[in-house]
Amino acid sequence: MLSSYSGILIMFVMATAASWLFIVLTTLWGPKKTNPVKEMPFECGKTPFELPTGRHAVRFYLAGMLFVLFDIELIFFFPWAVVYRRLGLFGFIEMIFFIGLLVLGFIYAWRKGALEWK
Repeated sequence: MLSSYSGILIMFVMATAASWLFIVLTTLWGPKKTNPVKEMPFECGKTPFELPTGRHAVRFYLAGMLFVLFDIELIFFFPWAVVYRRLGLFGFIEMIFFIGLLVLGFIYAWRKGALEWK
C-alpha cells in the first residue's frame, strides 16, 4: 500500500529540495545592493501618496480566515466525490457528519456576526 504513494513522496522531497536550493542560491549569489527606490512600497507603478502606517480593521482578517476555513474544507469534497462508490454507506455517513460540522461552523459564524459587513 505504501509503495503506491512512493511517487508522491519522491515528488514532495524533490520539490522541497528544489525550493531550498533556490532560496540558498539566491541568498548566497543574489545582488545585495539596495537603494531608496527598491525600498519603496509598490502601488501599480505610481509613487505612493501616503505611507502605510495604519492597521487594517479586524473584519478583514476575520473575513480572510473564514474564507480560508471554508475554502480548505471544500477541497475535501472532490476526493470524496471521486471515490464515493467505493466508500459505500460508511463514507456517505462520514461525509454527512463532515458537512454537518461545516454547517454548524457556518451557523456559529453567522450568529456571531462574522458575515456582516458594517
